[in-house]
Amino acid sequence: MWHSNEQSNSRPTLAVIGGGAAGFFLAINAKELMPELDVTIFEQQHKVLAKVEISGGGRCNCTNTFASVTDLRQVYPRGATLLKRLFKQFGPADAYRWFETHGVPLTIQSDQCVFPEAQDSHAIIDCFLREAKRHGIRLRLGTKVEDPQALLQSFDFVAVTIGGTPRKEGCVPSLFTFTIKDTALTALQGLVVDDVLVHLPSTPFRTQGPLLITHWGMSGPAILKLSSHAARHLATQHYQSPLCINWTGETNTEAIRLHIIYIIEQNAQKLIDNTRPYPLQNRLWNYLLQKAQLQGKRCNELGKKGLNRLVNLLTNDTYQIAGRSPYKDEFVTCGGIPLDAVDKTTLQSKQTPHLYYAGEVLDIDGVTGGFNFQAAWTTAYTVAKGIELALTLRH
Repeated sequence: MWHSNEQSNSRPTLAVIGGGAAGFFLAINAKELMPELDVTIFEQQHKVLAKVEISGGGRCNCTNTFASVTDLRQVYPRGATLLKRLFKQFGPADAYRWFETHGVPLTIQSDQCVFPEAQDSHAIIDCFLREAKRHGIRLRLGTKVEDPQALLQSFDFVAVTIGGTPRKEGCVPSLFTFTIKDTALTALQGLVVDDVLVHLPSTPFRTQGPLLITHWGMSGPAILKLSSHAARHLATQHYQSPLCINWTGETNTEAIRLHIIYIIEQNAQKLIDNTRPYPLQNRLWNYLLQKAQLQGKRCNELGKKGLNRLVNLLTNDTYQIAGRSPYKDEFVTCGGIPLDAVDKTTLQSKQTPHLYYAGEVLDIDGVTGGFNFQAAWTTAYTVAKGIELALTLRH
C-alpha cells in the first residue's frame, strides 16, 4: 500500500472522502478525465475497499446486464428515476467495458449477474489499487474527516463517498434476511424453493424469486428484494411483521384452486402426503401439510374445508417476522443525502458549490444482484464528469 502526505499547490485539487468502491472509481476516473488534477483519498480505517472484498461471497458481483429489468424501480427501490437519467452517460454496458479495458475480464452468469472471470473480488481491488498508484492518487489512511465542507478551504473540490451506515442519521438497513421463530420450519434449513411470491400483508410490498430456508428463518433473493423495497416500512415496525408466501409462484388464485381440484380428483384414493399438486420438496410438503393439519388424509377425505385450507396453504402461507438478520457480512442502507439536495446532472450539492456526493451516501439503493455496485460506478463517474465540467468552465 502506498501513501503520501505531499500535495502540490500548482494544480487543481480533489479530496475524496471514503476509500471504498465509489471513492476509488471516482478518483481513478477523475484522473483519467483530468490528468492535471491532484487527487487525495481520505479513509478513516486502515484498510480500503473492505466491502468490495467480502461482496458476492468474496467474488464481487460487480454489476448486472439488466437484461431482465424492464423498469429500474424493480431493482432500485430508491433512486430509480435519477439513475435512469445517469445511465445514459455511464450505464451497465459502460461499466462492463471499463473493467475489461482496465485488465479485469468479466463473466456473465445465467441470472445476468456479472463477476470477475477470476471469481475473486481481489481482481477488482488489485485493479483499483494498481490504477490509483499509476495515476499518482494519494491515499491517507486512518484519517477521519469530520467536516467535508471544511476541506474546501484546502481543496478545490470535495467528493463524499463514505458509503452507508445504519448509524447515519436518516439511514436504515436494507438487504437483510428475516428471523422466524418456528423450529419446525428452521429444521428445513438449506432447502431452496426456486420460485415463490412473498409479500407483507396490507402493504404494496411484494417480490418474487427463489427462497432459502435457513437455521434462523428465511433468506434468498425473494426475501432480500422484499427487505430492500420495504426497508423503511419494516424499520417503523421494529422488524416485526406478518409475512405471506405463495409457494406456487403463480398469481392466479382461481387457476391454482382449479388445478388443485383436478389433481385431487385424479388421485382420490391416494394420501395427500403422496399427492403434490406443485413440485415442492417432500420435506417442505410434509411440513406444510402438518401445519394445515391435513397429513395422513386421503384426497377424497379433504372436503370443502380441507380444500380451502390446502389452497390457502399454498397461496397465502403466513409467518411472523421476529427480527432481521444481516445478509452475510455485508450491509446496504436505505437513506442518505436526499436526491433533491444535489444537482441531477453533476451530483453537486445545491447548497455548497464544489461539494459532490457519490455512492451509497446518496439516498439510492438497490436489490441484490450487482445493482448497488452499478449505482456506485454510475454516480462516481457522474461526479468525475461534473468536476471536469467545472474545471472547463473555470478556464
